[in-house]
Amino acid sequence: MTLAALERPAAGHGYRDEPEGALVLFHGRGADERDLFPLLDVLDPERRLNGYTPRAPLELPPGGAHWYVVPRVGFPDHDSFHAGYELASEWLDMLPFPPERVVLGGFSQGAVMAYALGLGAGRARPAALLAFSGFIPTVEGWELDTATPFPPIAIAHGTYDPVIPVEFARQARALLEGAGADVLYRESPIDHSIDPRVLAELRELVAPALR
Repeated sequence: MTLAALERPAAGHGYRDEPEGALVLFHGRGADERDLFPLLDVLDPERRLNGYTPRAPLELPPGGAHWYVVPRVGFPDHDSFHAGYELASEWLDMLPFPPERVVLGGFSQGAVMAYALGLGAGRARPAALLAFSGFIPTVEGWELDTATPFPPIAIAHGTYDPVIPVEFARQARALLEGAGADVLYRESPIDHSIDPRVLAELRELVAPALR
């Protein structure tokens, strides 16, 4: 089994009109591969990168696609998390770009997957990591790799998020900065969503990370 995904081709600014890398965005719980697709153009308006939005493998109530089962916020179900993680790892590793040319990002459950794939022990570091309204997972069998150097990391979270409280973002920031990472951290007075005002700032992080 492999993950289904939408692809937005680059516009050909690079050497021999080839893309300079890839931007991969993982959707949140109960959404699908179309949910974050418009953000590819927002974060990469010059279309220097191939953009991808994969679909999570699980179909669970009340609908939509899911990366794992949620018994408790912050602590993914072991079996479903590892199944989704392995599928996402295989899919990501099949992209025609080395890890250091790939920017990973995600919202909610997708941010958890971006953290897991970008900063997990045994995984290669991406060019940059964007985490919207998520958390670093606590699950048996997965470990955060705190070895330096880290890629550029951006964390954005709503102060009034009722789904994944902002304390998870603050904990992630403290943990990563304590390990030596350079973290761009933004809180917004919103609920469980992405602040459009933050996206322009993150756009300035994506392009330089690939140079």
